[in-house]
Amino acid sequence: MSIVYIVSAPSGSGKSTLVTKLFETVRQLDFSISYTTRRPRGSEQSGKEYFFVSKPEFETMIAAHEFLEHAEVFGNYYGTARRFLRQAESHGNDLLLDIDVQGASQIKGKIPQAVSIFILPPDREKLEWRLRNRGLDSDEVIRRRLDTARREIENYEKYDYILVNNLLQQSADELKDIVLAERLLRSGAKPTPEEARRIKTAQACRLEQARERVQPILASFNPQEVK
Repeated sequence: MSIVYIVSAPSGSGKSTLVTKLFETVRQLDFSISYTTRRPRGSEQSGKEYFFVSKPEFETMIAAHEFLEHAEVFGNYYGTARRFLRQAESHGNDLLLDIDVQGASQIKGKIPQAVSIFILPPDREKLEWRLRNRGLDSDEVIRRRLDTARREIENYEKYDYILVNNLLQQSADELKDIVLAERLLRSGAKPTPEEARRIKTAQACRLEQARERVQPILASFNPQEVK
């Protein structure tokens, strides 16, 4: 049975870069390209970053139960098509979903054994710098994204793993270790020394081990609400 990996992160946290690096080094892993009704940004192409469709098209897919999950964010629909999971299972591959907190909750409700990974920025200041540096959004949109990031981070306890993206290569290695460690643990095979190292690294990112790392990040977004 395919393992479903859910990867979520506030906008600007570096999720796309980490996922790209993961696919460069991990085999037998499919990617689910989300559908959205928002307009393409920059050089985005339909079928690559997203499938860009109209609202009527999206709503027709909802009515036909074609989505594993879908949500409305900033006035636009986003959704994960069921067909990607069927395709992964038919090829004997695992499936990675790049989705937001709302979608992750829906997937966990339908597939409780899915592995959920939450990628966080080191703090609010670093996230704001990344959002401004990429030059895609107005000040108003950046403020809205930062407020959304705070609300999303408050949901961190719903995830199995927490990964703080401070140093890019270290974070990429940790994401790879989490994915491969889950495969090893579910296989029941005796791990080699290198595989045991991966499992140890992954365990250090488990929610119960990561709570203390999340609190200062939350405090940087809304210090008056975090004790």
